[in-house]
Amino acid sequence: MDYAAPYLTAQTTASVPGQVLDLVLSIVHAAVWVINHWWLMALVAVALWAAGEAIVRRLAAKASAERMALELIPSRHFDPGLEEIFRRGVQLARASTSMPWWAPRRAKTVQIRMRADGSSPLTYRVEGPAGGERLLSITPFGPDLTVTRGRPLVDKSRQHVVRAEFVLRGKPTAPLRDVPLDPDPLQPLIDAVSDLRAELGDLAEVRLDIQRAPKWSLRARRVQLMGDARRRERREAQRAARWVRQDATGIEDSLSGQLQQLLSGKQGGRRLVMPPVPRRVDPAEALGKLADDDHLVRVQLLVACASNTAGRAEARLAQLQAALDVFGGGSRWAMRGFMLGPWRFGADRWPSRRGFERRWELGHCQPPKANWVRLDELVGLLKPPTVHCRLPLLAGDLPTFEHGDRSLLLQGIYRGPDGRQRLVATHAAETLFEVGVGKAGGGKTERALAQAIGWAHAGGGLMFLDPHRDSWPRAVPFLAHDHLMQRIALIDLNAGGPHPQISSWNPIGMHQGQIAHEVVEATADAYASVLGWDDATAPRALTILTAALTVLVAVNEAACQAGRPEDQTTVFHVRSLLTDPVFRTAALNAIDGRIDEETRSWWTTVFPTLPTDAFAVVLNPIARLAANPVTRAFLGQGAGAYNIRAAMDSRMIVWVCPGGNGPTDRLVTALLARDLLRAVRSRRDTPEAQRVPFRPYFDELITLTGAAPETIASMFEDFRKYRVHVHGMTQLLARLPIPVRLSLVQNASTLASTAGSQSAVAPVTAEWGDRPSPDIVAALDRFEHYISLTVEGRRIGPVRITGPHLDGVFADYARPNRARALVRAAQATAETAPLDELTDRAENQLTRVSSFLTEHLSTAAPVRLKKAYK
Repeated sequence: MDYAAPYLTAQTTASVPGQVLDLVLSIVHAAVWVINHWWLMALVAVALWAAGEAIVRRLAAKASAERMALELIPSRHFDPGLEEIFRRGVQLARASTSMPWWAPRRAKTVQIRMRADGSSPLTYRVEGPAGGERLLSITPFGPDLTVTRGRPLVDKSRQHVVRAEFVLRGKPTAPLRDVPLDPDPLQPLIDAVSDLRAELGDLAEVRLDIQRAPKWSLRARRVQLMGDARRRERREAQRAARWVRQDATGIEDSLSGQLQQLLSGKQGGRRLVMPPVPRRVDPAEALGKLADDDHLVRVQLLVACASNTAGRAEARLAQLQAALDVFGGGSRWAMRGFMLGPWRFGADRWPSRRGFERRWELGHCQPPKANWVRLDELVGLLKPPTVHCRLPLLAGDLPTFEHGDRSLLLQGIYRGPDGRQRLVATHAAETLFEVGVGKAGGGKTERALAQAIGWAHAGGGLMFLDPHRDSWPRAVPFLAHDHLMQRIALIDLNAGGPHPQISSWNPIGMHQGQIAHEVVEATADAYASVLGWDDATAPRALTILTAALTVLVAVNEAACQAGRPEDQTTVFHVRSLLTDPVFRTAALNAIDGRIDEETRSWWTTVFPTLPTDAFAVVLNPIARLAANPVTRAFLGQGAGAYNIRAAMDSRMIVWVCPGGNGPTDRLVTALLARDLLRAVRSRRDTPEAQRVPFRPYFDELITLTGAAPETIASMFEDFRKYRVHVHGMTQLLARLPIPVRLSLVQNASTLASTAGSQSAVAPVTAEWGDRPSPDIVAALDRFEHYISLTVEGRRIGPVRITGPHLDGVFADYARPNRARALVRAAQATAETAPLDELTDRAENQLTRVSSFLTEHLSTAAPVRLKKAYK
């Protein structure tokens, strides 16, 4: 028998209470020790937290170093729909998780950066994990959005910087306001930064971080919101119960209640009052936008503004805060922090500033717990500016005009959003053709004059063709400078004053080194253009005129080679060649060997068979020219002074005033226009780099194109190749011939319109997509323009500018007391002479030509005999 077993059992049973007591005492002692040494436990907890935070920060910084950036550049017609923007938001949320498994959550974010520094209206960038680049590069927006790899942005240090973090305030489950896409939701932000000045160091940047939140965080938030909703409901029920009891007690103790009891004879206790029961909380109503998991993200909104001028950064932040108020609805964006008197404690002060700067520099996202939004609340921020956004015109978009700079071409006065005005310009090298449309007196000619005067003072050459001459007296005071006088020539066919001075020009003269067949072709085409000739309607007239001009040009070649350019024939000698056998025989004999055999055969075989009345259609327009003393004097000189090719190559300033819109004036204009086309095309003999830029200005295009429509159209098509850039002005685009109108609109680098009727400006606004609409342009004030420009290959505008007024922009250039000296110098350069003198000389020109032919034949005969003998 085991006598020890009962003893051991009793001992073990007896020790159980002691062990429990010892355990309780140990726990008590441990709790007392912890209470007495709480600081040590807190220190350990802080150390563990700090170590964990340091590890997390190091891992987050390592993950952020592998981020990439994309820059999104929208086209002028970028107009995405809601579904496309929403799909982009889904891409951004998905790309935020394209990180290594070890990356902390704060690094798993995609950041939208909207930045402005005065050089561009708004730069839109997306930065995110390198693993999400392929996903983010292919957008649902289509070809109207260009995605390029973004270069690192390095900011210079600014003297004044302010920072702010925005959180969602208001009802936490309520959505932001549903902002429509038209106008663009980004418009308030762009307006807030539209007056940034790069020279003052202004900078504003808004960063929106998008992060997919973990499920446990969302569940915890929902539990918190449901608990809050239930507590609110219980408080409401308790408050309602108190009011019910108070109301019931008040009724029973009132005089009416006591009387009721006396009359009814019922004396009893108080009535039982049933307090309201708390109603069941509806999860959908309590959770609001957090009820569903789909497309729910957390966001972080950071803003920083900087400037080198005190006060500008703070003012910019206030403007951006006001711009974000547009998105306010049930919840709104509010600046994080609090006010204490005049000071604000937030991201700009300790202790928040260091954390803000770390998140700003590394791109980490640690949003407040309230910043939960659905993707459809952010559609206004998930895309760059669209076609519905009005972008400001900055100095980086359109250069500022500087007097004397030949690389710039004055366009007008632009008023910025801050009210400041500046002269804007385009680069002369890429301003190839310009078209100005608008009613008479609207300011289009004044703008062209200002541009031409600025170009002239910068050393550029130009030709101003004005049928009505109004532009010349307006421009004279501003061109009356010594360094310009020797470069200005006036070709004025208006014959004003008691002693008019007229220049001279021989369209078929050969003393300026022209090519014979080009001269013949230009003159014949000018006649055909004005008279409506072509190979179908007037083949015989074209043939006769071409043959006659061929002979006369050959005679002129002979006269120039003989050193007698003043004895050249003119267009008025076509009559003598066709009707005077003696002159014709002398001319044909004098040019023996200078014309081809086919032409000579035509004169010997075909010409004698032509009836006399066949010449009338050719001679009638020449007779009209001869009947006008001005055109007779201008075109009747053997060695004319007008030479547009030499003017182009020597940067001259040529003012041409044809003198009206009659049939004779149209013919002269056509001859001038065709000669300009010939002269420009002749620049092919000069290397492209050596061709001097030249700018013809055509006022009253309706008048000019009525004389030479095909010629003007060819100018707008061909002149760019020869560095000659045409500027045209007209009251009605629709009245221009179709070939001219099509060439103008197709090739115009600058298209401008002043006020006019809606039907008149509609063809121009149609080129702009009716933005602005015809009714807006039609209501413009005088000297106001809507204009589209080309700068660095991009179309700018249409923007509203004020046309430059000579008395304002060029006030310092005005020399009215030198106007007469300029007119005399311009006439001297054009080699003008009194009208009577030139008329007499033109009448005697046939005699001089006949004498030359006689002398030339007498000296050439022995040579021909000697050749025949050989």
